[in-house]
Amino acid sequence: MHTTFTLGRLTCHALEAGRQHLDGGAMFGVVPKPLWERRIAPDARNRIPLAMRCLLVEHDAGLVLIDTGAGNKESARFIDINGIDNAGRDGRTALEDALADLGHGPDDVAWVIDTHLHFDHAGGNTWRDHGGAVLPSFPRARYLVQRAELEFTRLDNERTRASYLAHNIAPIAFTLVEGAREVLPGIRCLPTPGHTPGHQSVLVESDGEHACFLGDLVPTTHHLPIAWIMGYDVEPLRTLESRRDLYRRAAHEGWRLVFEHDPQVAWGRLEATGDAYALVEPHAIG
Repeated sequence: MHTTFTLGRLTCHALEAGRQHLDGGAMFGVVPKPLWERRIAPDARNRIPLAMRCLLVEHDAGLVLIDTGAGNKESARFIDINGIDNAGRDGRTALEDALADLGHGPDDVAWVIDTHLHFDHAGGNTWRDHGGAVLPSFPRARYLVQRAELEFTRLDNERTRASYLAHNIAPIAFTLVEGAREVLPGIRCLPTPGHTPGHQSVLVESDGEHACFLGDLVPTTHHLPIAWIMGYDVEPLRTLESRRDLYRRAAHEGWRLVFEHDPQVAWGRLEATGDAYALVEPHAIG
């Protein structure tokens, strides 16, 4: 499944790569449950539904895929704990189906940009074949990630170990980005640290129009209040400042913001209302 929009001369597709269901308390951190459950209702296991949305950009340099979903490599127990539902048709993943619906296969992707390397964003970087080998999912693509993110994955610790899985990372020969950088004409990596130290959002621009793929800086529209930060963020005060900077710019320049995890709204724009920001022009999926 996909939803398409144009951005100047570029065509962009929000690809639905499946769903996951994570604990609502973890997703909203210090925000009390009586507040967040008014916005998104939890199930009997206190989990809330979350999209795993990727962005495909049709660019002169080739197809650019931003984030890759959860992939096909995890155990039944892992899938149950994280509420992952990303199976596609004929043994494929939902991401592969979304690409196929657009007439594309894995070999057609020229660039993969990872916002960060957690399993639900980079799990589709690789796939497990029928013989059990783990291989790059997009064999002709160049994979890009912030140097600080890759280095952080190597600092093995109890706090982050469950999110960084070696089989999503080790088989890939990454091209490393350092700081804010235009990696292709009109496609710029923007460091937005906080969720992880090397987290980045991706800004796409054409003919004066902008779209920003937020990654986990603002996972859903329900997280737009600037202090509604996930418990998963390792540096929440940096998340606060990353949001503050991006919100100002996005509202001033009229950016379209693409939400990776919102189960209902794929994108919208921000409007400043005093010291706060409101979502306008929300685009619902389906």
